[in-house]
Amino acid sequence: MPVGPLMIEHRLIERLVALIAPEADALTAGRKPDQPFVAAAVDFFRTYADRTHHGKEERILFRDLAKKPLSPEHERTMRELIQEHANARDLVAALAEANAPYPTEAGAAGDIVAALRELARLYPEHIGEEDKRFFLPVMAYLSAEEQSEMLREFSEFDRQMIHERYRLIVDALAARATAGT
Repeated sequence: MPVGPLMIEHRLIERLVALIAPEADALTAGRKPDQPFVAAAVDFFRTYADRTHHGKEERILFRDLAKKPLSPEHERTMRELIQEHANARDLVAALAEANAPYPTEAGAAGDIVAALRELARLYPEHIGEEDKRFFLPVMAYLSAEEQSEMLREFSEFDRQMIHERYRLIVDALAARATAGT
């Protein structure tokens, strides 16, 4: 089933989410932010959780489900899940913004704590909704052939992600080099 790989990806997202609450606790206790940790978390959430994982959900699974006569409950849940993806993007953007000026800007640590705590709250609820109440029931809307095609699309999507990611990195480095000359 196509939801299998998505659920496996949830396990990795949960592993990172388990690391961000202790970071927020340490900051609340007065420790300075671990900028490399926060930067790595931002990169993970942007690249893996959002562009790769949510990308497959929104561009493939939800796209195909939107063509089906979903129950009102499944339609509502899908809209809520999409909104939660947008909320997560906003939180990660806030986290990246708060991490950028530290330690030169007062309040940055508090902003980092707030974003980390909200991500630590949002993701377990979101994953629970998908894994326990949405993914498996909506598979009934898709034929075996449609599910097989979706798995193929997921694989192609993942294959293209690495190339896109590193093309964007090289583009950014080239633009920086050009701006510096």
